[in-house]
Amino acid sequence: MLKKLFYIFLFLLSIAAKASFILVPMDETSQKNHLKAYGITFWCLEKNYKASWLLNYRGGSFLLPDAEEIRKECQIRGVSFELISDAQELAILNEISSPSQNMESVVLEKAPKIAVYTPKGKQPWDDAVTLVLTYAEIPFTPIYDEEVLSDQLLLYDWLHLHHEDFTGQYGKFYGAYKNVPWYIEQKKEAETLASKLGYSKVSNEKGAVAKKIRDFVIGGGFMFAMCSATDSFDIALAADGLDICEAMFDGDASEGNYQSKIKYSNSFAFKDFTLERRPEQYEFSDIDMTSKRRIPMDKDYFTLMEFSAKWDPIPSMLCQNHTQLVKGFMGQTTAFDASLIKSNVLVMGSCELNGEARYIHGQKGKGMFTFYGGHDPEDFQHQVGDPPTVLDLHPNSPGYRLILNNVLFPAARKKKLKT
Repeated sequence: MLKKLFYIFLFLLSIAAKASFILVPMDETSQKNHLKAYGITFWCLEKNYKASWLLNYRGGSFLLPDAEEIRKECQIRGVSFELISDAQELAILNEISSPSQNMESVVLEKAPKIAVYTPKGKQPWDDAVTLVLTYAEIPFTPIYDEEVLSDQLLLYDWLHLHHEDFTGQYGKFYGAYKNVPWYIEQKKEAETLASKLGYSKVSNEKGAVAKKIRDFVIGGGFMFAMCSATDSFDIALAADGLDICEAMFDGDASEGNYQSKIKYSNSFAFKDFTLERRPEQYEFSDIDMTSKRRIPMDKDYFTLMEFSAKWDPIPSMLCQNHTQLVKGFMGQTTAFDASLIKSNVLVMGSCELNGEARYIHGQKGKGMFTFYGGHDPEDFQHQVGDPPTVLDLHPNSPGYRLILNNVLFPAARKKKLKT
């Protein structure tokens, strides 16, 4: 009888030890490729597997069901994973649910449909988001002005904007590049497209695009912007109906005293900013900190804020990382003057050395937006014409992780987002 009970005990023990889940750890030491781990989770959602994001548990790990094809996909992509039993999963969730732990488990329901706002021709600079989406093997659809103005944003959950100028001043590249072939060609292409779409000026056409994107967010969309797409977008909204472009941009002089007519209530994130009038100056306004900052490369870091995972799951998701200290990096818009950020916008990453914000988030209508300063998280001072970053050399990049947090964020259960 004792022998029989012993075998029953061993049988039950073997069942309990059997793997039922895959844990994709995201801490600093366990994960070989943080960036591709997001791609694995996205792939699982596309395959209709259940997934959970374990906020602040080992760097924001992912919990997936155990399936042979998921194991194989992790192995193929070089993503570290651990097989855990029902008992281990329960222990993890119990630890996370404890009131003493700043952790939370968020269910990821559905892979978001992703659009990247990018022109069709080759650009003389890379786009960090398309680089990391491609590297992580997360599918996206390139769209541009024609698609936006024909209301095709309605097909997507998430929109990314990068090194873009919504003011119609061609990126303020005039001073340094007005005689360079790529600048001349881009200006010509922009004017042709604006005319095709029924606009007499590129500034008017870009302003219309900015308002369509605004409406997308207000209607419930998620927008993520980097570099000059952050401040130039807000400036275009605030300057709606004004001519802020000088003659070399649109063929006629700017409107007199336009600064006093700026409508700050129209912008998403910024207030009380002053526009840069000089056409040769590579700057849109005093929102950007590039010319104000005096931080050497070896000391250029920003700190991610810590939020309550249980009470503030949205910023907690957006700040998941294996470190709170992230390397700084430059861009046309490097960082934001904290004094010019609206009070209802959340600063999630900042550098206290000079009062700048690097990573901010807000709500507009039913949707949300995130602005991230800088051009490329693994290229400190990316120049026009530089080759794109090779992400195989940076598979654990904290700066790139912040981009992917935003990509995966719309997959979270909406009920959870409203808590």
